[in-house]
Amino acid sequence: MAWILAVVLFVEAFGVAGLNWFLGIVADRQNMSLAGIDPDAMSVSSKIGGVVFGLYFLLCALVALLVAVRDRAPAGLGRILLISVAVVHGLLGAFAWAMVLNKVAFVFMVVVLGLVILLLMTYDRLPGPSDAAPAQDGPKDPTGPKDPEQPDKDPAPIAPPPAPSPS
Repeated sequence: MAWILAVVLFVEAFGVAGLNWFLGIVADRQNMSLAGIDPDAMSVSSKIGGVVFGLYFLLCALVALLVAVRDRAPAGLGRILLISVAVVHGLLGAFAWAMVLNKVAFVFMVVVLGLVILLLMTYDRLPGPSDAAPAQDGPKDPTGPKDPEQPDKDPAPIAPPPAPSPS
């Protein structure tokens, strides 16, 4: 499952970078402007945004790949990156549903979101040496552990409280 997520994020990284690069070229060639922004600034910012998001998705794909290779849960920055990419896909899915009304894009974002959450949940608690029972520090009892349901054979007698003195 981590392998699938790594491949999907890898393909998505190049898709997002390529799409933003293409939109930057379109904005540049058509001399487009939005609210008076310089068309060259729009073109360059679209290309830079595509490269940044592409690298972000590549880094997340690398984390998923390391999880798949090591067969171990992500820790630290890797876990934070996977949580953040889940949030990004949730937001992009909501945007795809609300603004674009493209059901295919929405389903893709939700599937990737589900894959990321599944990866985070399945690798959350794997049994390992840290889950083993702690070693006892003191000397071991030769009779073994006591059963709480069976009382001791020679229980200590319970002494009654002292009688009140007449004063």
